[in-house]
Amino acid sequence: MYTIRRKRRAVAVVGAAALAATTLAVGAWSASAGQQDRHREVDLQLLALNDFHGYIEASASNTYPIDGVNTPVGGAEYLATHLEQARDGERYSTTVAAGDLIGASPFLSAVYDDEPTIESLNAMGVEVSSVGNHEFDAGIDELNRIIEGDEDFEGAAFPYLGANVVDEATGKPVLDPYWVKDFGRGIKVGFIGMTLEGTGDIVSQSGIEGLEFTDEVETANKYAKELRRRGVNAIVVLLHEGGVPVAEDTGHECESLDGTAVGMSGPIVDIAETMTPLVDVMVTGHTHNEYVCSVPDPAGNPRMITSASSYGRVFTQIDATYDRRTKDIVRSSVTGSNTVVTRDVDPNGEQRDLIASYTGDGYDEVANRLICYIAEDIKRGQTRAEEFPLGSLIADAQLWSTASADTGGAEIALMNPGGVRQDLLHSAGNPGEVTYKEVFEVQPFSNYVVTLDLTGAQILAGLQQQLPSEARSTTLQLQVSEGFTYTWDKTKTGADQIVADSLMLDGEPIVMDQTYRVTMNSFLADGGDSFTAFKDGTNRLFGALDVDAFEDYLAEFGTAEAPLEAPELGRVTVIS
Repeated sequence: MYTIRRKRRAVAVVGAAALAATTLAVGAWSASAGQQDRHREVDLQLLALNDFHGYIEASASNTYPIDGVNTPVGGAEYLATHLEQARDGERYSTTVAAGDLIGASPFLSAVYDDEPTIESLNAMGVEVSSVGNHEFDAGIDELNRIIEGDEDFEGAAFPYLGANVVDEATGKPVLDPYWVKDFGRGIKVGFIGMTLEGTGDIVSQSGIEGLEFTDEVETANKYAKELRRRGVNAIVVLLHEGGVPVAEDTGHECESLDGTAVGMSGPIVDIAETMTPLVDVMVTGHTHNEYVCSVPDPAGNPRMITSASSYGRVFTQIDATYDRRTKDIVRSSVTGSNTVVTRDVDPNGEQRDLIASYTGDGYDEVANRLICYIAEDIKRGQTRAEEFPLGSLIADAQLWSTASADTGGAEIALMNPGGVRQDLLHSAGNPGEVTYKEVFEVQPFSNYVVTLDLTGAQILAGLQQQLPSEARSTTLQLQVSEGFTYTWDKTKTGADQIVADSLMLDGEPIVMDQTYRVTMNSFLADGGDSFTAFKDGTNRLFGALDVDAFEDYLAEFGTAEAPLEAPELGRVTVIS
């Protein structure tokens, strides 16, 4: 594993901005600005981000469809300028976020433990954020270091909120549950921050021991009442859980930048429909979707729900009127819009200098070190519910790394689809060449490769847990190594979709009461992504970091004379 020494520097807070592309009003408020009572009412502005994931560099691969063309967008130096422009002339403005600002990050941020991203967000003027599941990738102790800093790093200049992240022993939150922005003149807005209740099922268990992630609605209701007791009536929830904009009419008013959204689906709908009416606005994330929607609260009043895509490609602007007499947001005044972070603005110099300061000290030498050659693109799937070539390649690499008797004696390898974060593209950089940076960005989590004993019945149980359940609402298809095959019959229901007598290893049936050596990353071995069957695996042997095992495999089999090709699909036979 290659690492680069962390640096320490002071970063000044700067601003940012942009024009809105879609605008949705949650109510039929008709008063013009000129009709407002300026002594009683003031204009509020919220600028919002989510799922930034350390994408501070303006890379060519970070794109968004504009007029039907995938166009490079984002990058901290451009996002900062867009935000600065949006704030221009706004006296009562604040910039907020809904989690996953760090974790699953590109090489530049991840190799410095995401410190560059925190410094960038500090400088960008982010004032508060909820935590997301990826804030826990390296565990609660590392998150606390990110928040508080250490001798070489100043930490986050903004509060990271986690109202529903509680100590199992005491039931008390281990992070601040809320934060109040005091704009002056008696204008206060409270922000309650939460991650999704299912966070404990999708992060490494070792880093969250002793923590519980509680129900989002119950938590928000509790702290909204507490804020009201403190005289704070204007309340915004920052929640790292989200939805999906859909083209069908679901009874919710919804808009998206591509103009196709009419309605909304996903877990955020039930949450929004049952969360206390004391909450005026919900800024959401997690699904990496872009939307501005209105979902009625339990009192039947429209309430705005927003999300700004991911990777700093989009930001949200929410405008509202604050009534100084009621000390509350005028719900019918709320409008929202999402804006693509285009690169046709002047880059922010502070951000550019910050990024440049991290690319010295051997950064280029490490990042651009040649690892292997590929003959074609080796890519992820369109979804996490399908077999895809890059997942097969990683599973093959993990099996190869642990197949010998002294490295584990593995016979099968399994890879979780969410752990594959980038494609290997033939056209990137020098065509056909793969650098260490590219390898790292495929697997940025620094999990260990673990080989363990599982019976055939436990392997089957793990495969059955690919299906949606109470613990997880989505299908996640495990990527499997060469030689292991089975049939997924989608014409059947429930666990029967995984055809038990179809499991084969090198053409021989998997025997339910026989023990097999199976390799996977430590995240899966700990039951991550709700694959709890693997937690019962015994006789564990820890190997290399997963990215190192992948690097070694690529270097061995991806030579200039014989570049690697994408593995053929078909290890899983799907009947639909």
